[in-house]
Amino acid sequence: MIISLFGINHKTAPIEIREKFYLNGLQQELLLTELKLQPKVSEAFVLSTCNRTEVYLHSFAPLQTEDIVKMIVNVKSLVYQQSLMAFFYTYYNQDAVEHLLRVSCGLDSLVIGEKQIQGQVKEALALAQEKNFFMQPFNLLANIAIKAGKRARHETDIDCGGSSISWAAITKAREVLGYLREKKALIIVAGEMSKLAVGQIARKGFKELFLMNRTHEHAIALADSYKGRAVPFCDIKEILAQVDFCICSSSAPHFILDFETVKKIIPLRVNQQLLVIDISMPRNIDPKVAQLKSVDLFSIDDLDSVVEKNMIKRQKDVAKVKDIIQHKLDDFYSKIDGLSMDNHVFAKESLRL
Repeated sequence: MIISLFGINHKTAPIEIREKFYLNGLQQELLLTELKLQPKVSEAFVLSTCNRTEVYLHSFAPLQTEDIVKMIVNVKSLVYQQSLMAFFYTYYNQDAVEHLLRVSCGLDSLVIGEKQIQGQVKEALALAQEKNFFMQPFNLLANIAIKAGKRARHETDIDCGGSSISWAAITKAREVLGYLREKKALIIVAGEMSKLAVGQIARKGFKELFLMNRTHEHAIALADSYKGRAVPFCDIKEILAQVDFCICSSSAPHFILDFETVKKIIPLRVNQQLLVIDISMPRNIDPKVAQLKSVDLFSIDDLDSVVEKNMIKRQKDVAKVKDIIQHKLDDFYSKIDGLSMDNHVFAKESLRL
């Protein structure tokens, strides 16, 4: 039996490629259904976040990376191109298990020690379990991956200070604009990351905070919690004309701020620069907005300089987390050493294909 990992992430692909392979909840379910039809596959789960899309398999024989990429392309209704293969990585057996533990512990995130990834891993595992796509080996793997993430955060300072993409976005806003207490902000919200962004800016302070959500009631609830003002999407031009910066963390499958919309509000701003930070996946702000002289546009991939400064504080704990990962890796294989499935021995060593 073989454990395989096929993935694409922020280290191997720019955001314009990653967003093509981002899988929402329904698309993850569709891919799991496709994988269930593969006679070689006995267990699987899919992890898709703003920084990665990864497919973990437990199979009777190795699958080809190209086959997995074609499945994702099919689910996404994309056109397969051989050039896409250059962005994908493949790990087997112990290397694949170790990678999952690194992801769960936050060592493989854009922001080292990121807290949100642990919840995202839990959701990915829970979806596959719900679809009855787990047996004993992956149930053991799921349990150990979650425990490793918890230990890393409870026993080390790997997530000290800011530890999320939303934190990096607010830090970037402070770098560009300076003191935020005299600034007006618009946050376009959806999901957990956007709530974190609202909380981050609320703690930094602001002159006025506007919140937009496709479900206006959700914006109202956040506004009540953080002393902001919920505004409908139909007012977006009026709001953009007066704010100093906008952070977009939505979940729309298309641009909600296009080039022409932003271009039209520029004359209303009286030569005032607009900072826009898009931390959505896929991106919800048209990249062409960056062509406007009065607009500074940043995406997730532009936040690496912010992250690098903060990582210096955490480097001393990376070694501690690696020790936890090694302990959990050994723990996983000690628990499955006695397992056999259909008379196949569970592999540990990496394949050399």
